[in-house]
Amino acid sequence: MTKTIFRNITLFIFLLTVTAAVAPVRAELVAGNSAKINYTQLSNKEYENSQDLFIKKMAIKNYILKYNAPLADETDAFIKACTQYDLDCYLLPAISGVESSFGQYLRPGTFNPFGWGRGDIPFSSFSEAIMTVGKGLKENYINKGATSVEQIGRIYCEGDTWAGKVTYFMNQLEKEEKKVLSQHLVSTPCP
Repeated sequence: MTKTIFRNITLFIFLLTVTAAVAPVRAELVAGNSAKINYTQLSNKEYENSQDLFIKKMAIKNYILKYNAPLADETDAFIKACTQYDLDCYLLPAISGVESSFGQYLRPGTFNPFGWGRGDIPFSSFSEAIMTVGKGLKENYINKGATSVEQIGRIYCEGDTWAGKVTYFMNQLEKEEKKVLSQHLVSTPCP
């Protein structure tokens, strides 16, 4: 327990040091101080969320890499969609696992790993598909009362096994998160 606390404190100090030393972004150079972000005033919760999202991103990437699937390169889009639309970060990857084995099996040229619109709706990229489906799930399912995987499944898919399969992948991603977290804590040096 004490080791974990020291490791988390070490990680927090490291993140604080790194973010405080970040060079100005292009927007700051163009817009001056109006575009400047004060990294030193981020709250502990924001740092925790940042660390949590990093761990989730690594879990998604590691898990999809086991399938040697194209969506392993789309972890940033998965994280962006889950934060922008307030979704469970493992929902979209899990759906893609059920619908296309993480982007391996889909209609050619559609970039549609979700079977969205029976798989007929084309997207210009996997990132566009992830953001569009994330928005669609939020607006047309969750905001209308379908808040569990089972409730979403009744609308999303005609079969009665879809929710169980999505839940399976979500559980596997959570297990991968625990592995990543334990590896991350072990590799973080104590002060």
